[in-house]
Amino acid sequence: MTSSSILDHAARLRDGLPEGFRDEVVESLYSDAARITETSVTERHDGTKLTLDRLLDRALTHRVWGFVAMGLLFFGVFWFTISGAAGPSSLLSNVLVDYGHSRLHALVAPLPTPDWVTGLLLDGVYLSTAWVVAVMLPPMAIFFPLFTLLEDFGYLPRVAFNLDRLFAKAGAHGKQSLSMMMGYGCNAAGVTATRIIDSRRERLIAIITNNFSVCNGRWPTLILMGTIFIGALAPPALAGVIAAASVVTVAFLGVLVTLLVSWTLSKTVLRGHSSTYSLELPPYRPPKVWRTLYTSLIDRTLKVLRRAVVMAAPAGAVVWLISNVTIADASIAAHLVGALDPLGWVLGLNGIILLAYLVAIPANEIIIPTILMLTMTLGTNLFDAQQGVMLELGTAQTHTVLTQAGGWTLLTAVNLMLFSLLHNPCSTTILTIWNETKSPKWTTVATLLPIGLGFAVTGLTATVARLAGWA
Repeated sequence: MTSSSILDHAARLRDGLPEGFRDEVVESLYSDAARITETSVTERHDGTKLTLDRLLDRALTHRVWGFVAMGLLFFGVFWFTISGAAGPSSLLSNVLVDYGHSRLHALVAPLPTPDWVTGLLLDGVYLSTAWVVAVMLPPMAIFFPLFTLLEDFGYLPRVAFNLDRLFAKAGAHGKQSLSMMMGYGCNAAGVTATRIIDSRRERLIAIITNNFSVCNGRWPTLILMGTIFIGALAPPALAGVIAAASVVTVAFLGVLVTLLVSWTLSKTVLRGHSSTYSLELPPYRPPKVWRTLYTSLIDRTLKVLRRAVVMAAPAGAVVWLISNVTIADASIAAHLVGALDPLGWVLGLNGIILLAYLVAIPANEIIIPTILMLTMTLGTNLFDAQQGVMLELGTAQTHTVLTQAGGWTLLTAVNLMLFSLLHNPCSTTILTIWNETKSPKWTTVATLLPIGLGFAVTGLTATVARLAGWA
């Protein structure tokens, strides 16, 4: 028999095994090991430590309370990341965007530099990179250390244990839950984290679906829409809670979409058996804080930030160019918005939003500043916006611009939140997917699948809302 026929015969035999056979084999091995240990090894038990570990595991790996604890814990991590990053992001924005941008203009003003060079480099390239640093650095500097502390404490293997059955039913690997969680900090880091999955089939599923984890570049869009549109529907005392709940709901939808798409892939183009693996739960141990901070800030945060900045610089140049280069008495941006408006209407969005997402593929962090700039320069300029110069406004001013100059409604905000969840990965993540797969096919699938879902979901939402008279 040839090697291929032997493998085919083994695969047929494997298909005939009863469900749960592999788990029973692993369980029997551990049972035999425990029996042999009990009869041949004498140990000194530290009752207090064992009791504490067991008490924690009874709660954190419980079929019901384990998910409750996991939800509360990660909600706390996300809340602390978002709220804790607000101050530093505002400070960096003031230093890099407000002060730095104006200071650079003052330094360049005496020089015989053409206006288009100054605009391209300072209003385009510099502003976009400044926005990315201000928006990305603080959340990543908080999220990644918190995530690593949970890993050092020994909790993340419990997360994989809790979610293993859900991902197994979806035809995916239980460790996909860990790469999914890492994606909430940065999808590029989440894609890299799929290296912990040995099976190529299951690793591809994890890579393709990681974009459904809302990375920190998308949180500002979700928070802004939740605050000025969703939260505004509730009484003032509950506005903050309702806004936060809307953002968490989108993140929860991302988990459901991850499981659904994983199941679909495992039943179609990535068919195969779920891997059986033994997950040994390590003992709880105090995290090494200083090592964690170094590892998180140097190996994760700064590396991801560097790649994002490299990608954001050309995006800023493109934003400035399409806003300032005119064809037939109208800017390229105006022509593109006009061409995209019909599709935007079908999706419950508009041409400006679609153009902002198109030019912001290198960096999601510049989407809202780009939308505000285009809305005012192509419509009613309420706050003296300049062509190609991205800007930040307060919450009340943003609401005024979007509703009065942009004609936004609740449908626009809801569909923007859905589209923020379901759209193509940023260029940093696409590059990482290519580096991890070396496959044009799977890189294309991972890029186009999310935006295809985004078009379908937002189009369906817009149609239902209009038929029901809600928009």
